[in-house]
Amino acid sequence: MKQVYRSKTAFVLGWVWVAFVAVNAWDLTVRFNGKPSLVAAAILGGLTAIVYLVALRPATVFTESGLVGRNPLRTTFVPWASVGDVTVSHSINVQHDEQLLRLWTPMSTARERARAQRRAAPRTQRPSRFRTEPAMTRGEQAAAEAFAGKTHADWVGEQITGRAESARRREEAAGPARTTWALDAFAVLAVAVALVLAAIVVP
Repeated sequence: MKQVYRSKTAFVLGWVWVAFVAVNAWDLTVRFNGKPSLVAAAILGGLTAIVYLVALRPATVFTESGLVGRNPLRTTFVPWASVGDVTVSHSINVQHDEQLLRLWTPMSTARERARAQRRAAPRTQRPSRFRTEPAMTRGEQAAAEAFAGKTHADWVGEQITGRAESARRREEAAGPARTTWALDAFAVLAVAVALVLAAIVVP
């Protein structure tokens, strides 16, 4: 079963931007007035390409056979048995075949790490007859313990390590990683460049 991890905030904001651009593209088409419309379209196209590359395309994907890291311009597939050390700093870094795959998402910001550390810190109880603590279910308590002191990136990094160790225990083949250029990313860039050229060339 395929599992996809990414920055939810960036993904949602990216699609909000796409909706905004779609409305404006319709308006520019209906009220086309030559050069000004082309310049506006070029600006929207350039910004949309950037949003697609940094917010919509990046993802960390778990498949049955391996880890897929979708970065802005390239896609890397690493068989689970070939995954080496996994470290988490600002990003998730995966060692494989004496190379390093840096996953673009999910990332760990300083604010998120500070928030995770506050969650892990023991709470001091102040006596008050009016203070009540909501009772957590077993599932909620297990989730709180699992995420205590960890960011989303830390948790995903642990899942990658667990999958890799399971694959090695099953003695799966440790094949080479494969990296390919992202054709969809270059297609989006090509459209943005074409709009910019049109805005420059057309009088």
